[in-house]
Amino acid sequence: MSYDLYHIIPYAIVVRHRFIYKPDNLYHDKKMRRQLKSAIILRTRKPFAVKILEPVVHMEKLYDVIIIGGGPAGLSAAQYASRAGLKTVILDKSPTAGALAYSSKIENYPGLVEPLSGSKLLSIFRNQAIKFGAEYIEAQVVGVRVASDIKEVDVMDNTYRGKTLIIATGSMGRNPSIPGEEKFLGRGVSYCAICDAAFFKNQTVCVIGNSEEAVKEAELLAGFAKTVYIMSPTGSINVPADHPVRSSDKITVLTGHRVTSIEGDDIVTRIKVKNTGTDGEQVLQMDGVFVYLQGSQPIVDFLDSTLPLSDKSCIITHRTMETSAPGVFAAGDVTCAEARQVVTAAAYGCLAALSAEKYIHNKKRMRFDWGES
Repeated sequence: MSYDLYHIIPYAIVVRHRFIYKPDNLYHDKKMRRQLKSAIILRTRKPFAVKILEPVVHMEKLYDVIIIGGGPAGLSAAQYASRAGLKTVILDKSPTAGALAYSSKIENYPGLVEPLSGSKLLSIFRNQAIKFGAEYIEAQVVGVRVASDIKEVDVMDNTYRGKTLIIATGSMGRNPSIPGEEKFLGRGVSYCAICDAAFFKNQTVCVIGNSEEAVKEAELLAGFAKTVYIMSPTGSINVPADHPVRSSDKITVLTGHRVTSIEGDDIVTRIKVKNTGTDGEQVLQMDGVFVYLQGSQPIVDFLDSTLPLSDKSCIITHRTMETSAPGVFAAGDVTCAEARQVVTAAAYGCLAALSAEKYIHNKKRMRFDWGES
């Protein structure tokens, strides 16, 4: 590991482990706004000296297949790749995130005798992949490099190298929609608690969202912040009644509350919150806002223009899931498939894995395992 001492400035921005100075027009630059969605923001009210830690790269470990995403497409790809004897790693932001994880009941997936929750079905997929030899790592991907024969994928504290890459990140992304959200991105607004929690030590922050993932991130933030609010726009949060978050002395859950604006001068200092039941509005002093709301757009921010996208920001693939970059494949909802179903996502994941194996071994045909024991 090595450290680089940089200048004393008010803000330090690290994109893909590289230091970037913040000029006055930084947040008006479209390309930089895209980069900042996968950036680590070191935030302070006073100038400070910054030391940047270089990423750790395990050069000795080369995977056959790196899979980004732990939904049905990614996990099915992992099952087929690892069962074929390929060294496979799954990089998943969170096992509680994604469209299937949020589904309360699945009953039309082939082979299910009784209905299951989406999270339980995902757990079965995950355990199958691990049983076949795949590694499962919970980590947020912040960047990729796919131009060379060896693909590189950056997470917060590591870089993974592989012969092929399968992208299966789903389509629950969203554009900034809360007034002030885009303006203060990187200046108090974040989409990654594990990335930025340490920069809000002894401060007041909020998590916007009601999912299990949002609650999990609030618990992480409580290890650093003085006070954490969970702002749920609905009347509940999606965790059991006896969940520890409900009795935490550092976490306040406000259900039926919608954040109507994020405000401040150069950094976030306050939010406006509306009670959806009474229409009453209040102002809360706030240092950080972590947004965990879901949308329906493909999650591709980390690609940073490394792959061509459609006009709807979908990854463009051929019929066997190849992208325009050799050795890079995509599967599931991130490709904007016509039918967004678990069974079709799993099928696309299977196809991507078979295509990856064909690419690695330079085969003319995909392998078939019907009837194999």
